[in-house]
Amino acid sequence: MEIPSWAAYLTAWLVTLALLLLSLCLRHRRKLNLPPGPKPWPIIGNLNLIHSLPHQSIHDLSQKYGPLMHLKFGSFPVVVASSVEMAKAFLKTHDVIFAGRPKIAAGKYTTYNYSDITWSPYGPYWRQARKMCLTELFSAKRLESYEYIRREEMNLLLKGLYEAFGTPIVLKDHLSSLSLNVISRMVLGKKYTEGTGENEIVTPKEFKEMLDELFLLNGVLDIGDSIPWLGFLDLQGYIKRMKALSKKFDRFLEHVLDEHNARRKEVNDYVAKDMVDVLLQLADDPNLEIKLERRGVKAFSQDLIAGGTESSAVTVEWAISELLKKPENFAKATEELDRVIGRERWVEEKDIVNLPYVNSIAKETMRLHPVAPMLVPRLTREDCQLDGYDIPKGTRALVNVWTIGRDPTIWENPNEFCPDRFIGKAIDVKGHDFELLPFGAGRRMCPGYPLGIKVIQASLANLLHGFTWKLPGNMTKEDLNMEEIFGLSTPRKYPLEVVAEPRLPLHMYAQ
Repeated sequence: MEIPSWAAYLTAWLVTLALLLLSLCLRHRRKLNLPPGPKPWPIIGNLNLIHSLPHQSIHDLSQKYGPLMHLKFGSFPVVVASSVEMAKAFLKTHDVIFAGRPKIAAGKYTTYNYSDITWSPYGPYWRQARKMCLTELFSAKRLESYEYIRREEMNLLLKGLYEAFGTPIVLKDHLSSLSLNVISRMVLGKKYTEGTGENEIVTPKEFKEMLDELFLLNGVLDIGDSIPWLGFLDLQGYIKRMKALSKKFDRFLEHVLDEHNARRKEVNDYVAKDMVDVLLQLADDPNLEIKLERRGVKAFSQDLIAGGTESSAVTVEWAISELLKKPENFAKATEELDRVIGRERWVEEKDIVNLPYVNSIAKETMRLHPVAPMLVPRLTREDCQLDGYDIPKGTRALVNVWTIGRDPTIWENPNEFCPDRFIGKAIDVKGHDFELLPFGAGRRMCPGYPLGIKVIQASLANLLHGFTWKLPGNMTKEDLNMEEIFGLSTPRKYPLEVVAEPRLPLHMYAQ
């Protein structure tokens, strides 16, 4: 059958158009001016250059390739910001472009399929979640209403340390108990981790292990996240661990929600007492743009517990570690505390503003030991240009605050612990000063940072005010190992063992 002439012309035109579009795409791809970076290997990209401490591996690479660097993690492009200017470009100038999140295994398996605020993709659901955090969960009024909880738990910590007088202790165990008890009471309404005999849903030891595992698995470099066609093999065993952890958390959180719902049904006009109550009330709100499902309540609750527990314990442990290597800084801190607070009371949250040196110790610790050394990964939502380089849509983005904290153009003697560098300077941790970003900045900054900084400052101040800290036995400051391990947080590789000696009057510890 003879083909009509119009069909032949149409076919020729479509073929020509297709070839033209293909040519333009290839030409565009060839013309992309990507940031500098090491040449990737087939299949694995640059993963061969990333070792057990990824932030340090990337730091070393940035010294060679510059503050804006292009890498390949398997088949995925990655850009890394390692300077104040590039961090500002990612987190402020082009914040909305860099506001996405990559869909990685940890978000899928440990946060109810990206239902929490950390891993949820940028969009209406995330915006609603962020608004709930800022206006309901972490508002100044709500945090102030929970101050009595933080004070009571601080007193229990201080009494426990006094009772351990003369005995070597693992400091992080005490700090984790403090932060976990505080956040449990604020979020869950009680200390579910104290143990209630046969009916306990999880033991304190198990719950702390679950949180440690959660932070580790949310920071690992899983091969399947970089080379998807290998994901089903679970070569590192991370997916198996994520699924097991998810089941443990879900069992616990189902128990928590059932208890809260039962209590709400017993009382008419029930008033929210904790953050889970607030979340359940929001879930009942018919005016929400997007319905908050039960799994969303569980995801947010888990986010609140984990985020509120890890950051303060890790930071304060690093602070005491650094101070043990610099006794002269200890002396300056205790002099300030004795002068401002005196020897007849403990430090209260309202006192922190009058303790610039203690604040400087906290800031210096967060500079050298940021809890999340590369922040949580971001994803570009559209093409953009930075510093003359092309950043295509779908590129994963990292901000290496660990490198920024060691930039010699910003910090004199950057590898030295020196709190004095912050005295008289207005640098803060609220996301406005890009030299110091322990909680990130921009739209996806950690929404719980107001609580985190309160617990860090108050616990550090009282530990310095109430005790003299020493290393056990014949151990010297030169023997103190300062290695770290990597996850979503970066704690000490070897937990700090110390001896706490009381320095206040005896009656202070019996209140």
